[in-house]
Amino acid sequence: MAGNYSWLLPVQASDFAPAIDRGLWIIHIAMGLIFVLWSIFFVYLLVRYRQRDGHKAERDHLPMAVSLAPDIAVLAFEVLLVVIYAVPSWRKMKVDVPPAEGSFQVEVAAEQFNWNIRYPGPDGKFGAAKAEFVDFTNPFGIDAADAAGKDDIVTVNDLRFPLDERVLVRLTSKDVIHSFFIPEFRVKQDAVPGLAIPVWFTPTRAGDYEITCAQLCGVGHAIMRADVKVQPRAELDGWLKSKKTATLAAAPKAAVEQW
Repeated sequence: MAGNYSWLLPVQASDFAPAIDRGLWIIHIAMGLIFVLWSIFFVYLLVRYRQRDGHKAERDHLPMAVSLAPDIAVLAFEVLLVVIYAVPSWRKMKVDVPPAEGSFQVEVAAEQFNWNIRYPGPDGKFGAAKAEFVDFTNPFGIDAADAAGKDDIVTVNDLRFPLDERVLVRLTSKDVIHSFFIPEFRVKQDAVPGLAIPVWFTPTRAGDYEITCAQLCGVGHAIMRADVKVQPRAELDGWLKSKKTATLAAAPKAAVEQW
């Protein structure tokens, strides 16, 4: 996965990545230009109005309109950037939740210090889950009495996505606030106990990636990672078929022991 990073930004591996990167470049180029222009102007003032024999300080003031012009120009640029670029991009990534139909659905339940993942079985439906059934062997609280949940597949720290298909993740947490972060996808979302938060994107680059927790969550925060693999749908279907349907998952090893 080291090849996913360079001295600039990580590789772009989702449909949202280009828009995020474009916004970063626009902001940083604008900041660089403003810094250079103000620095040149500042040096000019130091040289032009330095103390010299035979010169007196000028007491005349510039008109207010001239003085405010640079500030107004910068403010106008910032407002246009927010209204024309940032708000539409934010809406697309955080507001316009796509329909479950036609999406590859997966549930992710964060806990100290693992990522529990549930895929629907061949029926395409998640089984019912209840809080009273949650334990180390059943992180989602799957109700064994619900027929729809008997073919669900549960893994720990192993997340797979289909290439070039819309993904809809239902994200939650079992204990404290965590943060679901895949840098190459430019996707980051807090996982909050008691909430099922939708996260969506389309993976556009096959390969291996990693979820990291971007929210300090306890002594094992640094090791709270999970493998992410993007692969063609046929390969993913084969992998899903090879997994045992599971209402029970192996208890994760204590993070303190791993540390």
